Amino acid sequence: MHYRRADVKGGTYFFTVNLAERNNTLLVDEIDVLRNVMNKVKKQHPFKLDAMVVLRDHLHMLWTLPVYDNDYATRWMLIKSGFSRQIPKRERINTSRRTKGERGIWQRRYWEHLIRNECDYEKHVDYIHNNPVKHGYVKCATDWLYSSIHTYILKGILSHDWGYNDDGIDEDMFGEKT
Repeated sequence: MHYRRADVKGGTYFFTVNLAERNNTLLVDEIDVLRNVMNKVKKQHPFKLDAMVVLRDHLHMLWTLPVYDNDYATRWMLIKSGFSRQIPKRERINTSRRTKGERGIWQRRYWEHLIRNECDYEKHVDYIHNNPVKHGYVKCATDWLYSSIHTYILKGILSHDWGYNDDGIDEDMFGEKT
C-alpha cells in the first residue's frame, strides 16, 4: 500500500511527530539538541515555523514552505536523523530497525495535514498551543516553556491570559491519540 501525502508547493502544513517510546521524555530532556538541529535544517532547507510545541514524547509544528518547494519529507528526515545522531544509544532497537541500521528514537511515520484556509490554520495553532494543557502537563498553556505561544504573546497576537475552548474539536483530526 502506497501512502499518499499532500504535496503543495509553498503550502502550510501541520505535523505530529512522535517518539517510538511514548513514555519517554527525550524531547524536553534534549531540547537544546532539537533546537540546534532544527535551526541547522532551516538554514539548509528554509521554511517558516508558524507555530510549535515540544512535549515530552511528541511534537506538533505548523510550517509554511517556500513557494517553489513541497519537500517537507527531506526536512523531517534531516531533523529526525540529526537529532538521533547526537543522542546516546540507550533506546530499545527492535530487530527490524537493527537490520536496517536505524535507531529506535522516532516513530517511522508522522502525521501531516495540509492547511486549507485561515480557519483551519487558526484551529491548528490553537491546538498546538493548548496541547500541554490537553495532556495535563500544565493548567495554563502559557506555563509550558517549549511552545510558540510565548512568541505569539510577545508579538501581541495572543493575550497573556489566552485560554482554549475545545468545543467541537475532533482530537483524531490531529494525528494524536491519547
